[in-house]
Amino acid sequence: MESNIAKYQKDIESLSQRGRLLLFGLYNELGKEYKIPNNVPEKEKTLFKSLTFIDKYNSWYNEALIVVKQLMPERLIDFISYYKIEKRKDIDYETYTISDYLINLRVTQGARVLVDTSSVLNKYTQQYFIVESLKDRFSSSLYNIKQLLQADLFDSEIDAARELCKKGFYRASGAIYGVVIEKHLSEICTQREIKVSKKNPAINDYNQLLKDNDVIDTPTWRYIQRLGDLRNLCDHKKAEEPTENNIKDLIEGTDKVIKTVY
Repeated sequence: MESNIAKYQKDIESLSQRGRLLLFGLYNELGKEYKIPNNVPEKEKTLFKSLTFIDKYNSWYNEALIVVKQLMPERLIDFISYYKIEKRKDIDYETYTISDYLINLRVTQGARVLVDTSSVLNKYTQQYFIVESLKDRFSSSLYNIKQLLQADLFDSEIDAARELCKKGFYRASGAIYGVVIEKHLSEICTQREIKVSKKNPAINDYNQLLKDNDVIDTPTWRYIQRLGDLRNLCDHKKAEEPTENNIKDLIEGTDKVIKTVY
């Protein structure tokens, strides 16, 4: 049960190391007034002049976003806002974001520069510190590793369901996939402190609660509703038997939901 914990630790360490190099690359791009700090080891200083930020940031951000979403959802909005603010009235030092820097945006008034690209440094530094702080989650006794352990349990259940599907036990296979989706949606409600009043909720009950609380959009709600219908087909004895294609849809849907719905 330690495999997912080890994986997260490895991923975070990699993100941290790459994030540090991105910071040096940003110093390099911003010019002489942002020299590399004196406390940086000599072997890293030799890399300084070759490091860049603009061409490597997006891949780092995409990976970091997923990890922050999973392990520190309470900082997700902050993390995103340092990259981009969807609705802003004007651009100043406070509202300037990393996405502005990536297109070399500057705000001027005549010959006077009101906001230049150096405004990005504080925003990226905050993102980097959020990723760095994820390390503490693994050493803190307050950290809830339930999500990580549950991921391993999901892997075991999915492996069992795939084997049943290969052998033609479609109803049993589909029932297991349904359980995995249900557990995942239940955990999301718990993490987001969404009250579940129904005594024995099922996939569609959790699905509706997530939609009502603006966790998922309407297309995702419809997609999960379809998976819930397939799960019911497998769980309840009906004249209609689940087909191999039904189970393949459940396989694809289960994988998609547990990876994209948080």
